[in-house]
This record gives sequence, C-alpha cells and structure tokens, in this order.
Amino acid sequence: MASLEVIHPGMLTLLQDVGRLGVGEQGLSQGGAVDLHAYCWANYLVGNAMGCSQLEITLGQACLKAQGDMICALTGADMGATLDGEPITLWRSFLVRDGQVIKFAYSRSGVRAYLAVKGGFKVPAVFGSVSTVVRNEMGGIQAGRALQKEDSLPVESTVDTDSFEPRLAPSRYIPDYSAPIYLRVIESYQCNRFSAESKQQFYQGIYTVTQQTDRMGCRLEGPAVAGDIGGIISEAIAYGAIQIPPNGQPIVLLNDRQTLGGYPKLGCIARVDMPRLAQAMPGAAVRFSTGDLELLQQEWQDFSLFFGLPI
Repeated sequence: MASLEVIHPGMLTLLQDVGRLGVGEQGLSQGGAVDLHAYCWANYLVGNAMGCSQLEITLGQACLKAQGDMICALTGADMGATLDGEPITLWRSFLVRDGQVIKFAYSRSGVRAYLAVKGGFKVPAVFGSVSTVVRNEMGGIQAGRALQKEDSLPVESTVDTDSFEPRLAPSRYIPDYSAPIYLRVIESYQCNRFSAESKQQFYQGIYTVTQQTDRMGCRLEGPAVAGDIGGIISEAIAYGAIQIPPNGQPIVLLNDRQTLGGYPKLGCIARVDMPRLAQAMPGAAVRFSTGDLELLQQEWQDFSLFFGLPI
C-alpha cells in the first residue's frame, strides 16, 4: 500500500475533510477544511469523492516523501512547492513516483495549501469524519494532534499511473489571494441591537486581520462596532458568524469555533465568501457589504451541486 511519510511537518499540517457535522449538541467543533473552495478543487482534480481526506498545510515548510506511486493535486496558497526540486504547478493534478519528495517553502500568497492524493488517506473516522480538531483532541491520526516527523499516512487505494492524464482547474476558478477582500454579510436577528450609525461605520470601515487569527476565528481590528448590549445568553454559533465583543472589534467564527457563545452577532459572512477569508494573511485589509440572500443561496447551491458536496 502506498503512503506519504512526513519528513518535516512544517508550521501546522492537519488531516482534514468536509468536517464533523451534526455534533454541536455534544460540544464538539465542526472542524474540516477552512478553505472549502481549494479543498473541493483538490479532490476534484484527482477524481476523489468530496469527503476524501487531505492535508491542510498552514504557512508551509512541510516536507513529505512518497512511498509508492500516487496521483496528487495541490491547491490553495502558493508555498513554492517542489517535487524533487522541480516546481509544482498549482491547481493541476500531477504524478508522484515512489521515493520522490514534495517540499514546501514559506507561503508567498495565501495561508493554507491543500494536498489531495487520489483515493484519500486511510485513517479511521471519528463521528463520521477524520478532520483534526486539536482543541477537541479528536480526528487525525492520534487524538487530534497535528502531523509530526516520521508519521506515515497510508493511501486508501492504488492507482494506474500508466494511464495518468493531468486535470487542470479553469483559470476563472483560481483565486487571486492578493486581491482586495470583500465579504458579503447576511444580517442576523440581533443586528437591530446595533445602531444605524454603528452599522454604517462597520460597512464603510476597513478592518485588518490580526495575528491572533487561527482556525477558531478571524480576529479583526478597525472601527469599533458599538451595540446596546455587551452580551447575551449563550447560544449556538453558526459558521461565519460575526461576533462583536465589548471592545467592538469583530471576530468571524471559523471551523474550530466553540459551539456556544454569549457575544451579540451582527450577522454571518456568506458561505461562498468564507474561503477568501481563510486565505487572508495577518495584516490583510477586509471590507464588508450587505449581501443579497437569494443570490447568495443560489451561489452556494451551484457550488454544492457542482462538487456533489454531502452537506
């Protein structure tokens, strides 16, 4: 059976799939690929089902060695990845031969890269997912930890490399991670706790992604958003929710978010826009606008139907 050996795990490399859905009532985080767009394209390019596990590589510096032949695809952030020293073309499937080494430098554009292997990785699922959630000590290969040196990831199935023909994502679906970040907002029932003046400031303001951003949430810094309450009775938190803590600095909740929270929420970022935030480097500027609910629902439906997502 083919496998990938971890020579160096890099800054943070995790096994991820679409996430552990329907477990919030047990206090467990969703997990899953933070950039669903890049994740889905990586699986598509190697012909995997959308639930197949991949490696999510944050900020680079990872090094992996193939034990056996395999077909791979690399999407997401540009980390100057090479195969035996030769540059790897992103958003395109490629052949990896036994003994070859995939090496990542530091991220040049974007934060997270996704490496898919045809067949996915043979790793036991927990609550229907292999997604690694470090804070829950769940998923991955050992109780929710990040990959470490000398870990070995068995590949689920063998492939016929003789008939391999590369697949390439159309250019219009390849994001430019250096482009300005505009996020559309679906306002929540708590938006009336914020004055018209405060919301205008939010939508006209420019926010900066801070160093305190992680897989739980994206912390922003910019014009303070003032509400008429500092907290609410704790309630379930949706993916993409924009929490407003007492200091008025927005926090957008991501995949590893806590299941309950007591800060008021102005709304949610449109799901189809979340991958762009997932690739925002600290210091990146973010702007918001109100979204058209019907249009956003249609965009999400089109995305889901194209990839056959199980969600």
